[in-house]
Amino acid sequence: MRSTSACRNRSTRAGGLMPGPSPTSSHRGGPRNGGCPRRPLRPPQDGGCPEAPRSPSGGPPTPQGPPAAPVLARARPPTREGGGSGRPPPPLSRRSAAWGGRGGAARAEESPAGAPCRRGPMAGTEGGRDWAYRVDPYGFERPDDFDYASYEAFFSGYLVVLTRRAIKWSKLIKGKNSIQKSLKVKRYIRKGIPNEHRALIWMIVSGAQANMEQNPGYYHRLLEGEKNDKLVEAIKTDMNRTFPDNIKFRQTADPCLQDTLYNVLVAYGHHNKAVGYCQGMNFIAGYLILITKNEEESFWLLDALIGRILPDYYSPAMMGLKTDQEVLGELVKLKVPAVAELMERHGVMWTLVVSRWFICLFIDILPVETVLRIWDCLFYEGSKIIFRVALTLIKQHQAFILEATNFPDICDKFKQITKGAFVTECHTFMQKIFTEPGTLSMTTIDKLRETCREKLLSQG
Repeated sequence: MRSTSACRNRSTRAGGLMPGPSPTSSHRGGPRNGGCPRRPLRPPQDGGCPEAPRSPSGGPPTPQGPPAAPVLARARPPTREGGGSGRPPPPLSRRSAAWGGRGGAARAEESPAGAPCRRGPMAGTEGGRDWAYRVDPYGFERPDDFDYASYEAFFSGYLVVLTRRAIKWSKLIKGKNSIQKSLKVKRYIRKGIPNEHRALIWMIVSGAQANMEQNPGYYHRLLEGEKNDKLVEAIKTDMNRTFPDNIKFRQTADPCLQDTLYNVLVAYGHHNKAVGYCQGMNFIAGYLILITKNEEESFWLLDALIGRILPDYYSPAMMGLKTDQEVLGELVKLKVPAVAELMERHGVMWTLVVSRWFICLFIDILPVETVLRIWDCLFYEGSKIIFRVALTLIKQHQAFILEATNFPDICDKFKQITKGAFVTECHTFMQKIFTEPGTLSMTTIDKLRETCREKLLSQG
């Protein structure tokens, strides 16, 4: 079973914010920004950026299930299973600026949201503090250089936003088992879905709930059926490399989410044989598991992403991924022409700087809370959200990017623009993605996709 290394390893992980508890319900955990495939991309011989990901393994396609129902209905949730432009401000570090990262106490114990988790049997003094929140509510250990001052400064304001949104969402869905797409729902989603409602809303608006209800027992039949040995081996290889600093994914955890992740990936590999398994899918599925706490729901959400929302990103030829990177290049020509000219002058292909953005859905690129806010909109509005995020990052930092004078420098600039307060302050960032790029319709994107796809096919 071949696989593709879609993203770089997690040594530059961006961490996650710790969402505060909602006044209306208990906090539902989610992942910190976790990273993508463990295997690093090979750099080109002339140095600079990593090469584009290679194609995943494949087989004959299988039906992807019926389309989502026009009315976005959802039965009562099943029981949860365990299973302006300018230079970006200089961050303290990649990890501390994003309030997370790898590292932390190897013996850290999981704690409820908002409760301290002490290191070992007794807390010691660390960085002038006699205790520390060692594990975030998502199960990820925080690093020793966790920036508490920046965290508190940002989160004190964001907590007000979370509280207000949780109250509004509770009123919207109270007593209802379905919602219909509307301008109000779209507005609510753009302003953020509280964690306690995320699984429910993602399932409804993506069509995953409708597919699950129309295919009762299908997921479990996939797990009970005959297995492809090469597929199973490829998935097992990546189990221990999935979120190694998350205590919920360790083999010593009870329950161990590696078991849940294995089931989801094996089932999906047999459901969508055209994709099978591709490195990177384990981290996307891991995020879904941490949010839904239900492996069958995670399976259907993974199907919504890979089978419908991301067109051909994981197919053997990865034509959808290649096409969308070219579409971004065309959009940059229209909206940030100076950056497009810089890229062309130095011969930098877009796949070298943005392939990870697309195939990993910004995992290991942006802080987790920002990633989850992006996914809120992605499930509702589709893949155009990826373009909005990419264009916002580029346009916001246009002057900084234009300081680049050579090929490696351009690559470095594109790494730097995903760091700092601009991307960490997720609520402001999400407001920007709907204003900074200007008008961006699916009609425009579809036309560009058609043109770019024909161009790629003609090139062989």
